[in-house]
Amino acid sequence: MSVREPQARGAMAVAAAARRRTRLRAGDWAVRVGSVAAVLLAWEFIAPRFNPLIIRPPSAIFRAFFELIETGELQDALGQSLRELSGGTAIALVLGIFLGIASGRWRVVYNALDPLVSALYSVPSVALVPLIAIAFKYQGDAPRIATVALFAIFPVLINTQQGVRNVDRGLLEVARAFNTSERRLWTDVIVPSAMPFVLAGVRLAIGRALIGMIVSEFLVGLVGLGYLIIEYENVFRIDRMFVPVIVVAAMGILLMGLVQAIEGRVAPWLRREQ
Repeated sequence: MSVREPQARGAMAVAAAARRRTRLRAGDWAVRVGSVAAVLLAWEFIAPRFNPLIIRPPSAIFRAFFELIETGELQDALGQSLRELSGGTAIALVLGIFLGIASGRWRVVYNALDPLVSALYSVPSVALVPLIAIAFKYQGDAPRIATVALFAIFPVLINTQQGVRNVDRGLLEVARAFNTSERRLWTDVIVPSAMPFVLAGVRLAIGRALIGMIVSEFLVGLVGLGYLIIEYENVFRIDRMFVPVIVVAAMGILLMGLVQAIEGRVAPWLRREQ
């Protein structure tokens, strides 16, 4: 048998595996698009059977979307909401990862933070929004950004903490046996082991940040997408009311996809395991 035959078989196996992955991805997207299309079609045909003032079909919402774009209302509201969301989420990620690493790695920090985290996480975050608004004197975007950070920080902090605390002790012992430096211990052992927990926390934080964004716009000065929801609900323009709701849902889908793309870059072994 020549040397080229095993190489040819290996190349064929790699090509076959690539084709299987392509078919799987195509099948995944077909299921996703099909499920959304089925819901929209059912909604379109069932909605007219009920009260048309309350339940508007997707076609009416689609027309309302372009109406709000033409008036500029949607762009202005979206820009306002994005400022709050980006600022609050950035604060939540930085503080959550920092405090999660510190409390997961050092026992003293864990014991100091754990009662406070447990207490604040147990209290419904919406109950603290008026207190935040008073603390910032209802001025500017600061109270709304702080509200988004409050809603989003706990999933990141708790998941990061658990990821650091649940690193395989055997791996740590092996690393120490080879006199690994603290920096290499973090980069080679702790961070890769904790990464699935951190990314799971980020995904949870995105959903909570979007909720915090809308809640803050309801309670701390009617602005942004939350204002559009309240405004058009009060005048029974349900088609226009649904436009910001769907925009928020689309923001969640896009941000989740962004996290998955980052996951494929920084933790490719998770993709292979799945």
